[in-house]
Amino acid sequence: MNRKSGDLTNKINRLIKQNYELKGLNETLTRQVRTLLDENDSLKRIIEDWENDKNLLTQNSSDAVSTRYRMATIMYADIQGFDKMSERTDSSELIDQLDHILDQFDKIIESHRIQKIKSIGHSLMCAGGIPLKNITNPIDVVLAAIKMQQILNSFDKINQQKVWEMRIGIHTGPVTALSNTKKNHTYELKGESVNITTRLEASSQLGNIIVSDLTMEMVKEFFNFEYWGKMPVKYKGDIEMYRITGIKEVYSVDKEGILTNKKFEVKYKLRQFTDLQEIILDKLEKELPSFLYYHNVRHTVDVVTEVELLGVAEGLNEEELLLIKTAALFHDAGHTIGYDNHEHHGTVLAKKMLPAFNYTHEEIEIICGIIMATKLPPKPKNLMEQIICDADLDYLGRTDFMPVSNTLFDELKEQNKISNINEWNKLQVKFITNHQYFTETARGKREVNKQKQIDRIKLLIDTDTTQQ
Repeated sequence: MNRKSGDLTNKINRLIKQNYELKGLNETLTRQVRTLLDENDSLKRIIEDWENDKNLLTQNSSDAVSTRYRMATIMYADIQGFDKMSERTDSSELIDQLDHILDQFDKIIESHRIQKIKSIGHSLMCAGGIPLKNITNPIDVVLAAIKMQQILNSFDKINQQKVWEMRIGIHTGPVTALSNTKKNHTYELKGESVNITTRLEASSQLGNIIVSDLTMEMVKEFFNFEYWGKMPVKYKGDIEMYRITGIKEVYSVDKEGILTNKKFEVKYKLRQFTDLQEIILDKLEKELPSFLYYHNVRHTVDVVTEVELLGVAEGLNEEELLLIKTAALFHDAGHTIGYDNHEHHGTVLAKKMLPAFNYTHEEIEIICGIIMATKLPPKPKNLMEQIICDADLDYLGRTDFMPVSNTLFDELKEQNKISNINEWNKLQVKFITNHQYFTETARGKREVNKQKQIDRIKLLIDTDTTQQ
C-alpha cells in the first residue's frame, strides 16, 4: 500500500513537472509568436514605405517632391465649441467666430515661419522647420501654440462664457514632406512623428498644450512646464509627456507667460545664430575668390570664436555677445563682393540679410559699426569694437604666426599688392611694432609673444639681405 502510494506520488510529481515545462514552453512560443508578429508589422511598414517611394519615383517631377527633414516640429490642434451651439440661438455667430479664429491662427503660424499642412473643420496641423530648415522650430511652434490658446481665451471674454477650447499635441522628430507644386506647394507629412503628434493631442485635455520629451529638451530653457505622464509607442517604448504652462517669468512681460520680452528675443537669436552662421559660412565657401588664402572661412570661424572668448572675459552681456558674434560673422563676408572696402560691403550684406532673422534696425546699426571698426588702421570707439579688432589680429601674438602670415603674403602677392617676401617682412616688423591690443584680456594673452615675432622676422630680413 505504501509502495503504491509512493508510485502515485511520483507520478503526480512527474505530471506537475511536465505541466510546468509545457507551461514554460507555451510562454516561450507565445513570446516568439509576438516577436514574429512585430517583425511582420515592421516588414509591412518597410514595404509600405518602399511602395510610397516607388510611387514618388514614378510621379511626374512637376507634380510632387519628397524631402526628408531630420528635425521638424509638428503641431496638431483640435478646437471644441460646437456643442455649445445647441445652447444658443445665434449659432451662426459662433461659426463666424470660428472662421475668425482660424484666420487669426493662420496669421500666428505665418509670423512664426511655420508651414500650415492642413485644416479640416475644427482641426489644424502645421509644422515648423518645413520647408525652411531651422534650429528654432520647436520654440516657434510652442510659442505659436501659446498665442493660439490666448486667441481662444479672448473670444471667451466676448461671449462672456467658456465656448471655445482646444487640445494641442506637439512633437519634434524626423519627417518626410511631400510637396505638390501644382497646388501652390501644399504639403503632406508622412512618418512616425505625425502619428506621435496626433496621439499626444488625444492624450491631452481641453485647454492644454502637451509636448513630447524630445520637444521639451529643446524648449525647456524658454518655457515653464510640468510632467504629464507616459505614452507607449510601438518600437520605441514609452514617451514622456509634458504640459506647457507658459513662458518663463524671466522671459515674459506678463504674469500669464504669453508675451515675450527683450531677454527672450536675445536668447532666441543666440539659438538662431547657428542657422545664420551656417548660411554665411556656406556663402563664403561658394563665393570667396580662390586667391583668398588668409581671408577665408577658417579666418571667419577663428574671429567668431575669439570674439566670444574675449567678450565673456571682458564681461559682455548676452545681447552684446550676440551683436559682436554677428558682426564677426559678417566682418569679412564683403570679400564675396570686392577685396577693397570689403568692410563696407559686409555692412551692406548685413543690412540685407539680418532683418529676416528678426534683428532690429538699432541692432543692425551697432553691428555695422563693429564691422567697420576692423578697417585698418583700427580705431575702435567702444569695448565691442575693441574686442573685434583684437580678435581680427589675434594671430599676431599666436605661436602659428609665421604660417598664418605667409598665407596673407601669398594673398597680397597674387593681387600684385606686394612684390617680394623681404618687402613683406619689413612691412610686418613696422606694423607689429606699432600695433597694440586694446583689451586687457588680449594684452595678457598675446602681447608678450609679439616681440618674439618681431625678432624672428628681423632675422629673416637679415638673411634675405645677406643672400641678396
